[in-house]
Amino acid sequence: MTTSAILPPNHPPVKTPKLGVLLVNLGTPDAPTTGAVRRYLKEFLSDPRVVEIPKAVWWLILNGIILNVRPRKSAHAYQQVWTPDGSPLAAITKAQAAALQERMGDRAIVSWAMRYGNPSIGDQLEALKNAGCDRVLFAPLYPQYSGATTATAIDALGTKLAKMRWQAAIRTLPPYYDHPLHIEALRADTARQLKALDFEPEVLLLSFHGMPERTLHLGDPYHCQCRKTARLLGEALRGEFPNLRIETTFQSRFGRAKWLEPATDDVLAAEGAKGTRRLAIAAPGFSADCLETLEELAIRGREQFEEAGGTHFAVLDCLNTSAAGMDMLEALVRRELKGWTD
Repeated sequence: MTTSAILPPNHPPVKTPKLGVLLVNLGTPDAPTTGAVRRYLKEFLSDPRVVEIPKAVWWLILNGIILNVRPRKSAHAYQQVWTPDGSPLAAITKAQAAALQERMGDRAIVSWAMRYGNPSIGDQLEALKNAGCDRVLFAPLYPQYSGATTATAIDALGTKLAKMRWQAAIRTLPPYYDHPLHIEALRADTARQLKALDFEPEVLLLSFHGMPERTLHLGDPYHCQCRKTARLLGEALRGEFPNLRIETTFQSRFGRAKWLEPATDDVLAAEGAKGTRRLAIAAPGFSADCLETLEELAIRGREQFEEAGGTHFAVLDCLNTSAAGMDMLEALVRRELKGWTD
């Protein structure tokens, strides 16, 4: 004989256990204003995973110089790409979460967060827990692993978990830089966009976000993973574009330290100077378009290339919410949820 458990009348409500998926990207200011950008940069650049120099020295540089100079310049850059829905990175990440939610149906609750800025990882994890999620897939949308991206996102996750009495079980999405689904998504979407151009590029730059070179020597796998993504994508595109020369570069240098090379801005100038007239750029290290693609590449990159003699220039969209990108993201998430959903 079996008996049903009867809860006492003062027992708190018991939620049906659910699965959660938390998509995470880097971050963005709340507005394209100097004040909002200063708050964002202070949080971002105070992270020891991002700037690996002695804390006391960096504190003086950050608070004495950078936060007094850079916010105004960065705010101007954000103003050129800001959308009615806010920051492009936040708007696209939100749209990716909504598209994934539609695909997942009632199998999981899909949310999104920013490592720096809003909505925060801690707040969104708390919201998933309050919605009844006792198991959460934490999914940093960085194809290539770096201490300054994937690791610091997981640091923030751990900080929040350390404050929670009742934690959800956690899984994390591994880097997917060489996963066949990722390479195929990049191939399909890159090929689609190249064919839609009104010119035939001579060169395709694959531009990845840069990192100080010392991170490579300290053991960070980011550089090697970027190179492998580029190699695999180049091989995948060769059949359709046999005459397209593909080069790998690194953008967004900051400070006086030596960064990964070759630098995207240097290569743009060099290509124009040596006679390349038609050039396209793709950014396969970014899961969503952001300031670095929409302003640094599409605006300043165009200026650099055309000033050096180039005549035709295009920056291809990131995977964003494209069919190829969402097919890949859904497949990766469903793979990581196996055992929880079966």
